[in-house]
Amino acid sequence: MAKNKGSKCPMCAKPTVPEYKPFCSKRCADLDLGKWLGDGYRVPTDEVAGAGDDTGYDED
Repeated sequence: MAKNKGSKCPMCAKPTVPEYKPFCSKRCADLDLGKWLGDGYRVPTDEVAGAGDDTGYDED
């Protein structure tokens, strides 16, 4: 398979393969999926866990 010039895998920085774009292989695609499913990707916040009620909505 032809590789895309200049495009690199976000997991290992190897050249990407069109079949698994934006990754270089099924392994890297699966590693990324595992990070998403395992809460490996999170947005930093100043919020305290458990503060307020469990719904996340404020009552007026």
